[in-house]
Amino acid sequence: MEVPDYYDVVSVRLMKVLDTTELMEKIRWKRIEMWIQVEELLTIARFKDKERVHIFGSQAEATTTTGLRSDIDIVTHQITITVLDNLQYWERDSIAILMIMDDTTPPGYVKLQQVYDDIPVPIYNLQTDVIVLDMHGRSCVSNTPIPINIRDHVEYHGPAFTVTDDVPESGASQSYDLVQSYRSHSWPTTASEWITRQREHNWPSQETISIIQQSGALLVPVGHKLSPEKHLEWRISLSYGEKILVWQFNSTQYKCYVVLKMINKYLIKKRFGENVLTSYHWKTCMFYMIETTPSVIWQPQNLLRCIDLCLMKMCNWVEECNCPNYFIPAENMFLEKVNGHVQRSLSNMLHNLLREKGRYLTMIPYDGIGQKLNIACQSPITQINNEINEIYQHISLVIYMTLDNINTNWFDLLRDDVQITSPLLERPSSHAVREEIRTILKRFYCSNIGSHLASQCLKQQTIDQEGIDTAYEFLLLGSSSDVASGKLKLATFYLLQNNALLAENILQNIEENYTFLVSNVAAERVKDYNIVRIVNENISTTDVVRYLFPFPVPYLPSEMYCTPRALIPEMFRSTGSQHVSLNPDKDYWQAWAVVDPKIYLHFLQHQCYHQQNKMTHKIFALSNMIWVIRHEQLKYKDTALNLLAYCLKEDGFLVQSYAVLFKSMKLKNHHNAAKWQIARLVNDAFKWLRGRH
Repeated sequence: MEVPDYYDVVSVRLMKVLDTTELMEKIRWKRIEMWIQVEELLTIARFKDKERVHIFGSQAEATTTTGLRSDIDIVTHQITITVLDNLQYWERDSIAILMIMDDTTPPGYVKLQQVYDDIPVPIYNLQTDVIVLDMHGRSCVSNTPIPINIRDHVEYHGPAFTVTDDVPESGASQSYDLVQSYRSHSWPTTASEWITRQREHNWPSQETISIIQQSGALLVPVGHKLSPEKHLEWRISLSYGEKILVWQFNSTQYKCYVVLKMINKYLIKKRFGENVLTSYHWKTCMFYMIETTPSVIWQPQNLLRCIDLCLMKMCNWVEECNCPNYFIPAENMFLEKVNGHVQRSLSNMLHNLLREKGRYLTMIPYDGIGQKLNIACQSPITQINNEINEIYQHISLVIYMTLDNINTNWFDLLRDDVQITSPLLERPSSHAVREEIRTILKRFYCSNIGSHLASQCLKQQTIDQEGIDTAYEFLLLGSSSDVASGKLKLATFYLLQNNALLAENILQNIEENYTFLVSNVAAERVKDYNIVRIVNENISTTDVVRYLFPFPVPYLPSEMYCTPRALIPEMFRSTGSQHVSLNPDKDYWQAWAVVDPKIYLHFLQHQCYHQQNKMTHKIFALSNMIWVIRHEQLKYKDTALNLLAYCLKEDGFLVQSYAVLFKSMKLKNHHNAAKWQIARLVNDAFKWLRGRH
């Protein structure tokens, strides 16, 4: 697997970000100790009922955070009931049940046959409310849940009683999953392969294996989905061993598992629901990966690589429709969960996550992880960077001033003797710097000339192919004006020509060089253009802008036919009395559609994937638009919100689209193109209502 250069830097920073939540090692072990004590206190409280209480899952493993809000998993068993795997261990006057594992029981499941209390003989042909005969006439314990008497609100979900209790003074609620089980102190024979398994990397250690083997197993009331006798079957739960193994995770393994759970909850469960991929599947994936990989991999600087390895493992399982239980590999935990359409869609999503190379991590909302990571990946800007930024601002001003004169002949701007004025050029500077700035401006003008020519050609009923080719040449030349603006106009041209594949390639190139997860972390890597190289090497102003700075993307009315439909209303944001109130010296750009480059990038991605019917990619593009609007300073935020509303409407989210437009109007009540989209939404609503009647 190819590992990007930035993985080690971001991995270390992600480790530090996760430490700002409850995932610090010191806090981790305090939480584990706390739940051990709670487990003991609950057992003492249930002593009169002869019950032993166990707490498993995320809380007991300390693999959750406040944002994840995991439930508390509580399992009880009667200490007066003995579960036998062999009648030779039977004792007189004891309440005993015998585990049955034969050809009629699927891997990972058993039946529990009642045994006489005075002789070591299993019972046949006896039936009660909880004892049912199986196909061989054996008196087996039914897994139908026994009603429990507790004061809180109780719901029955599978083998668990889900109890919801209000948390005082917080307004929140806490859920408890209560499962009644039986306990076997002997290790199940179906899991014997795990004890003798050959392990190249010595994980877990022989000492840990011995401890887990002695812990035995719990039998929980769940039958195999496809079994004709599922009402009599009990699933073998090796939760003791799982908890011990998770406690054995080093800091990197521990954080990797928590991040996988966050990815699952935020990205996968939102689309596929609660029961397709669960935390237990990812826990199993972690066990297999740690067992089969060298321990040297599981280091802080490799965290992103470890996450990718687990995603690849899960992807392989999904493609095979088989997730083997860690202790009992013959048990397929994907049975009736991952198949058909779900299998194909889930496989595509996991492949897309791998292609994202970690960028999806900045979208994780839990405990502010995504936002904190985004901030952590931004290196401090040096004094030289501030000076470069000042140059960039001046160049942008020149562009606006030049574009103000719509009647200017675009081609005149490319002449060698053109007079480009700017406050920057009036400052003492070398002739070379002035010439570089002129070069940057000319490249930018090429994009606008190309877009203008393409619009004139597309406006005609008969396409002028020669004119289109000329427009394309100008757009191609202008694509090197800066890191994004020229390329975005070229991608728009491709998209309007229904060439989504070329557009997608350009957008991907922009994303890798501009909206990279670690665009500023690259400053610590000396392979690409970055602040370090600007300081240490003689990098030209032209290359600085080309590789680091994006210009806003303007569309003039003369470019209307080479402008996306969603941006055209921006050219008519000011009408009637509003137009009269404009200051021609300051508000000349109100007749244009101007958009921030990062928002425009994700908007074009959404349109591109919509054209190609790539649903998962569309979701990512939409999420990226929302992220940028929420967390970045945008000069044209109203336009950004209007583009987001357009995408939401296109995807069928009409109510959400209206809410975004309302927010846009609240942000900027006048000179806002949102009013056109609101009018269309209202018109569509009336059409729908008339259609119903």
